[in-house]
Amino acid sequence: MTDKLPPNLLALFAPRPPLRWVPPCDHPSEERKTAAVGGIADFLPHLAAYKDADNYVPTESWLQARDRKKLEKKAAIEKLAEEVPKIFKPQEDPNIRGDAFKTLMVSRLSYDATEEDLEREFGRVGAIERIRIVRDTHADEKGNKKKKPHRGYAFIVFEREKDMREQLDGISIKGRRIKTDVERGRTVSGWKPRRLGGGLGGRGYTKAMPVRPAGPGGFGGGGGGGGGGFRGRGGGGFRGDRGFRGGFDRPRGGGFGGGRDRGGGGYRDRDYGRDDSRKRPYEGGSGYEGERKLRRY
Repeated sequence: MTDKLPPNLLALFAPRPPLRWVPPCDHPSEERKTAAVGGIADFLPHLAAYKDADNYVPTESWLQARDRKKLEKKAAIEKLAEEVPKIFKPQEDPNIRGDAFKTLMVSRLSYDATEEDLEREFGRVGAIERIRIVRDTHADEKGNKKKKPHRGYAFIVFEREKDMREQLDGISIKGRRIKTDVERGRTVSGWKPRRLGGGLGGRGYTKAMPVRPAGPGGFGGGGGGGGGGFRGRGGGGFRGDRGFRGGFDRPRGGGFGGGRDRGGGGYRDRDYGRDDSRKRPYEGGSGYEGERKLRRY
């Protein structure tokens, strides 16, 4: 059929010329020559010579350091627990004198406080037999540490036990609030001081108190402004600081939305309390505007 076409159309069906031949840039696979792959046995003597000449010192990773410190701490605690009966013997301490049940311990003392300051404060409670501020007798063995006048706690022996019970806990001496407690070393069986793994706890009094959430969020809100929680804009619902106010029986239309000056009883009057007497404007009657006027006046 194409031979019947005119020359101008027959030229459109003519085949294109063949592609120009270009020599390949790589060698044929059958002519390639590569080095034979062998093992690493010939390099093992070089590795042994490198190990002999290298002065490598293995370092401790952070995981190994963490495990080591944990084991060391555990071993120190076990060793301390075994040595406590040998170290802590309050009944044999020559510096302790007086009745244990008449002795008051005062801790968190200022380093500027003296026996005269304690006698001035606690002498108002009752007659004092002896005041002893504990001092460090081994301060010279601690190297470059700053020497302190005392250890920060004292023992006060009263003449009467009832005077000891009148503890002045929380008073300030030399600008520092103190803490008082009974002597537990000779009165409590199995008692251990904090330095030997006992005591009544850590330094929790130095931690900051958690901040209470404030503002219009949550159940009950916190403070003024628009109020939070279920209080709403009209004063109904729950209030965190004054209990339950308004609520569902508030005359101005309590509920969760509160009462508004222009009328309306919240969801109860708007949707759920509809009856046949309340007709919409297109059904005839006064509709909502009429009821608003009646409720307002």
